Amino acid sequence: MIAVKELREKSGMTQAQLAEKMGTSQGAVALWETGARMPRADKLPKLAEVLGCSVTDLFSSESA
Repeated sequence: MIAVKELREKSGMTQAQLAEKMGTSQGAVALWETGARMPRADKLPKLAEVLGCSVTDLFSSESA
């Protein structure tokens, strides 16, 4: 889920801003970005909406 960080940065959001929009903690966002944890499946559509991408895009990395 490395693409979460790339997509967040492209949208100009901080981890704290993304966490607020997602109703979660900044620590949870940090774990998503490092791949230590994954967001729950039911949060993926909202995450994609907030980041302005598709759910598929969340699992892609431009650098890959």
